[in-house]
Amino acid sequence: MPGALSGRDIEACSKTISGMLKLLFPDPDMPIPDEELEAIVRIALESRRRVKEQQKRCLKTEFWNTHFSYFMGLDGVEQFVSTPELHSYEAIEADPLPPGQVWAISPGNQEAAPSLYRIEATCGPGSGVKILNAPVPPAFRESVRYGEQNLYSKAKDLVGDRDPRSHEFSIQLRAMDTDRSGHGLGLPVLLALCGSVLERSTKGGLIIVGSLNLGGSVEMIPILSL
Repeated sequence: MPGALSGRDIEACSKTISGMLKLLFPDPDMPIPDEELEAIVRIALESRRRVKEQQKRCLKTEFWNTHFSYFMGLDGVEQFVSTPELHSYEAIEADPLPPGQVWAISPGNQEAAPSLYRIEATCGPGSGVKILNAPVPPAFRESVRYGEQNLYSKAKDLVGDRDPRSHEFSIQLRAMDTDRSGHGLGLPVLLALCGSVLERSTKGGLIIVGSLNLGGSVEMIPILSL
């Protein structure tokens, strides 16, 4: 059970889930589809989180952890639950992003200033990496190549017994500033690819900075001035 849920949280969510199941599936012999059960769990956690967010306003030291999540399916993939009024797609929040998504800062170069990006990667059966941006910025293509090659060459250290070569990755770059080149994002790309393979999220509020070379070294990061 995720650590953010206290005993009272679990009890409240269990009662909400039980009540909704009795209303929607009154016959105890009725099968409950996984997607319906997951939707009910999310509603229960979202409702309880609203209560805890208000408690947090009154006593932050006691109710500081409101990162509600649950595990679903045989693979046990952790899913985090937010509330619409607290969530903004373009905001860097304390809640973790979904697996395969990371915030990144390009260190910039002589032609481009340091810039904020959001990188989103997914994977499925197949092989190779497909960049969804059209047209693909040449600098970002190079960053993806560096991240991909480091994932393959250091797969055992990065993703354990999972074989990244048996996955096809789709990756997209979302620019939050004026620069859209995607320069120097090799390390963030690598972590996005690893997250999608492992189905694990990075820490909430984390921003990754680092130009990666083919040998796996992170190049010196200049002083950023955003």
